[in-house]
Amino acid sequence: MIKKERDSKFIIYQVLYIFVITVLALKGADLDLNKVILSKEAVKKSVRDSLVTIIDSLYAKGINFDIKINENMAEQNVTLKEKVASMKTELASLTKKIKEIPPKEEPPKEEPVKEQTIMQSPLSVDQTFIQYTWNKAKNNGSVPSGIYDPSDMNNPLVVIPPGGEKIFNLTNQKEVVVKFGSQEQRIKVLPNKPPKVKIENVTTKMNSSDIYVRDLQRITVFKVTIIDERSDQLKVNYSGPISVSKPEKDSNGNLVYNVSLNIAPTESRFDQWLDRNKTLRDADGRYKVNFFFTVVDEISKDRVQVGDSFYFTDFSR
Repeated sequence: MIKKERDSKFIIYQVLYIFVITVLALKGADLDLNKVILSKEAVKKSVRDSLVTIIDSLYAKGINFDIKINENMAEQNVTLKEKVASMKTELASLTKKIKEIPPKEEPPKEEPVKEQTIMQSPLSVDQTFIQYTWNKAKNNGSVPSGIYDPSDMNNPLVVIPPGGEKIFNLTNQKEVVVKFGSQEQRIKVLPNKPPKVKIENVTTKMNSSDIYVRDLQRITVFKVTIIDERSDQLKVNYSGPISVSKPEKDSNGNLVYNVSLNIAPTESRFDQWLDRNKTLRDADGRYKVNFFFTVVDEISKDRVQVGDSFYFTDFSR
């Protein structure tokens, strides 16, 4: 790049030199600026001053040249005209070279970076979503927030106004996209765990050698707890010779059932039952009957079945 700049300066100096020589050839070779001549033949003062300035600047830059003109004007003019013709050709060549020298490239201007306002997520930091169930989302921000399935970013699953709360359903999405303003946030969707069924024996009546049906029909023998985050979408069925109370919810929202034995209301009916089920007696002389709880999530279609057993020896004492 430095070499190109030096070449440019050299060519410019040459052009100025040719310009001075050309003017001298056309206007005359008398360089005595103090000699008075006719005004119509004189070079204007402004032109003269410009030429003097150019020559002085050339000398200041270390460019030395001598102009010697013979007093024989006729011969001098012929020689100058020949030089002028030669210099015109050289001037055209130098002009072409100047045009070929590429201009100095300026570094590209950097566009100012537009500042973007970063907004805080409108959803709570502990917000979670679950597959195959309803979900609740609250917008704590100042702009509407849309929740999208990543496979369909044109149709929101739900749009929540600022400060609002809405319920929406999810199926098999593994994540959702929350859009607020010009920003987006991806939130993982947790799998919907199958329901759990826990059966607890809450009496000691079946621990003795003699176990009576009448006692087991009067008390709660088993407590069945169904654990699920969305118990409202569960369908619960049970089977076996049992009585089951209406479900209650514990402090965690789980369904709780109390289970009692239900074989026969009277001794005679119990004897009839024995006649039909003699094969249920084990080696210890006890009768064993089973019961089962079957729980189905009606949205995820998860199905769980858990059971336990009653033991007894006779109807009553």
